[in-house]
Amino acid sequence: MADDTDDALESTLAEAFASDFGADEETAADAASKAEAFREDWAEDLTAEDVLDELAATPYEDFQHRFDDAIGELAAATEDCTDSREYRLAGFGDLAADPTQGA
Repeated sequence: MADDTDDALESTLAEAFASDFGADEETAADAASKAEAFREDWAEDLTAEDVLDELAATPYEDFQHRFDDAIGELAAATEDCTDSREYRLAGFGDLAADPTQGA
C-alpha cells in the first residue's frame, strides 16, 4: 500500500542516507526501502526523523553497520517486533535459520 507519505519517507531517507551518511545511491535506496517496509509492518508512526536520529546515535562509521544497528534499535523499541533481520541490509546471514523453513 504505497501512498504519497510512503514515497516521501523513502525519498527523504534515501537522500539523507547518501548526503549525510555517505551511502552510495543503490545502498541508500535499498536501506530506505527496508525502513519503509519496517514502518509498514511494525511502526506506522515511524518518521524519517526517527530513523535519522537513531542512525546518528549509532557508534559505527560504516553506513551498513550504522543502518543495521539503527533498525535493530528501532525494532527493539517496537512492541512485539522480535526480529529485525528482514529489515537490515545484512539480512539473515549465512548462519541464520531459514525463515521459511517449516512454513
